Amino acid sequence: MWAYVVRRLWQMIPTMLGVVLLVFVLFNLFGGDPAYVLAGKISNPEQIDNIRRQLGVDQPYHVQLLIFLKQIVTADFGASWSTNERVSHILATRLGPSLTVLVPLLFLETLIAVGLALAVAYVRGSLTDRMVMILCTVGLSISILVYIIVFQYVFAYKLGWFPVQGWGDSFWENLVRYASLPIIIALVVSIAPNLRLYRTFVLDEINQDYVRTARAKGVGENRIMWVHVLRNASIPIITHVMAALPGLLIGAFLLERFFSIPGIGREVILAVERSDFPVIKALTVYVAVATMLVNLLADLMYKAVDPRVQLK
Repeated sequence: MWAYVVRRLWQMIPTMLGVVLLVFVLFNLFGGDPAYVLAGKISNPEQIDNIRRQLGVDQPYHVQLLIFLKQIVTADFGASWSTNERVSHILATRLGPSLTVLVPLLFLETLIAVGLALAVAYVRGSLTDRMVMILCTVGLSISILVYIIVFQYVFAYKLGWFPVQGWGDSFWENLVRYASLPIIIALVVSIAPNLRLYRTFVLDEINQDYVRTARAKGVGENRIMWVHVLRNASIPIITHVMAALPGLLIGAFLLERFFSIPGIGREVILAVERSDFPVIKALTVYVAVATMLVNLLADLMYKAVDPRVQLK
């Protein structure tokens, strides 16, 4: 297994170089001149030249690429163009609030969706199954913005059960008080598509020969569903969960923006609005690295779930 891990890590190097080259080309050829962005509307050529010299964008492209590679290796992307705060400090302080929302969300939505998928597959073809699928289709048709507005109005404004916005210094206060409503909204939005997908995975396994053999041997339906079927259906479920994991940090930007949660997603919106290239480039690189590492972790989890899987 360790040989496989080392080989996969080695294969990440050319992939990462391709990502770095693509990010560099997009930002330098199509992102515009950052000196004009920082100088504002009232500027002069001397000021523009001074800013370009300070940023290093007056250097040849190959020199700028080497500087970018050095920033990635040292994890030092400089300072934000908007706030003059170190990019590393921005990401370190914004990661905690995002994880406070996303880790419980990932755990709850996976657990609930898998449980419901098994329960619905257990009564497959019945009226209950059809009604659940209709509700999932309706839920998929409603935008997350509608859920945010309705839930904020009803549960925060009218009933006063949750604060509309805010974030504190205590982890438990943030988790119980400020993150509860965003987590509930994200659960309502995510369970419908996940339930439909996981139900398909389960139904694919139910029709396999080993399930018919287990039934012929007198194995109980509950054991078939929760042990045999779940174990084999867990591989595509793991693939789906792990593939969506890196994007969760960026995908929660609407919740973080509407609830004023100082997380990574909200920082992405602010960086785009301000044309804060150092922050955007750092986030792009880190998400690419996280995606490759999560894919490796998913392959290792396949082996843990199903010993028949061979890592080659």
